[in-house]
Amino acid sequence: MKIAMIGQKGIPSRTGGIEIHVDEISRRLVQRGCEVNVYCRKSYCSISEQGKYNGINIKFAPYIKSKHLDAITHTFFSTMKALFSGCDIFHYHALGPSTLSFIPRLFGKKVVSTVHGLDWQRGKWGGFASKYLKFGEYASVRFAHRTISVSENLVDYFYGKYNKQIAYIPNGAEKHDKIETDIIRSKYHLDKDGYILFLARLVPEKGAHYLIDAYKQLKTDKKLVIAGGSSHSDDYEQQLHKQAGDHPNIIFTGFVTGKELEELFSNAYLYVLPSDVEGLPISLLEAMSYGNCCLTSDIPENAQVIGDMGYLFKKSDVNDLSEKLQSLVDNVEMVDCKRTGAQDYIITKYNWDKAAEKTYELYESLVNKR
Repeated sequence: MKIAMIGQKGIPSRTGGIEIHVDEISRRLVQRGCEVNVYCRKSYCSISEQGKYNGINIKFAPYIKSKHLDAITHTFFSTMKALFSGCDIFHYHALGPSTLSFIPRLFGKKVVSTVHGLDWQRGKWGGFASKYLKFGEYASVRFAHRTISVSENLVDYFYGKYNKQIAYIPNGAEKHDKIETDIIRSKYHLDKDGYILFLARLVPEKGAHYLIDAYKQLKTDKKLVIAGGSSHSDDYEQQLHKQAGDHPNIIFTGFVTGKELEELFSNAYLYVLPSDVEGLPISLLEAMSYGNCCLTSDIPENAQVIGDMGYLFKKSDVNDLSEKLQSLVDNVEMVDCKRTGAQDYIITKYNWDKAAEKTYELYESLVNKR
């Protein structure tokens, strides 16, 4: 099978969960004998030339680099290139790119769409963009031959709204060994268990603004680390810096990767994800895969991930978040009891090998229908 992956910014990259998802699934599909073409936006990739990456064919396609035209123009040109490359299956990722999934269908191609979240709910999009993404929701179930969701909650949502059963194939996690502080000690003066960690894109729906306000109410010597970069959300990032003011214990690291990222996950006292909107947050899976205690908003997508292995607070409620944080800061035994078993729990429940196997089986069912 020859597969075109379309909609992601590019790989290798850690700019978002979709990019990590496509990377992990694609390399495993290659191991199963598939020829996988991943269409990338060059400026988002850590490699500068087209070619092989873990057996995957990296293909660059042009696009108009702007907040509103970036994804859709890249999707169009990627689709055109894939049509002339003899791809059997066109796999679109996210709602916006799925709006163009009708094009390969017109040419008799098999089409799959993966919904990573209800993007129209995200705070960075204005009126027209939000409406267009709602159309993308419709397109993902009406234009594609098969639709996948990474979230159980979204499977129920699509069945209730469109009376269509879609496939549930969640993201995965891998076991990680903890490493000692080195880079983060010299760079940010961080010690083991000396900080509360937020690690995600700096966009409104991730809720970093709630966390900063809640942290300011705490009585603690532990620092707050806000790790991540913006995604067409520079105004929001500036708002966060202004909100933090000159607080000496609030640290913004910017986008992190490699050993620095591993150190941040390995040595956090607590990981916090106060999001309003999620699909299946890979950052939360990764935090738990390092054996961290996690505190998240009580939206279903987060609650389904942590189960009984973490703590919840009321979504968007700064006071409840602050109270839960204070309780966890004051009671290390509450933190330790969730750390124990968190790693085994998450890598058993969420597995990239299983996700790739289910994706491959879905592809086969489409091809065999011919």
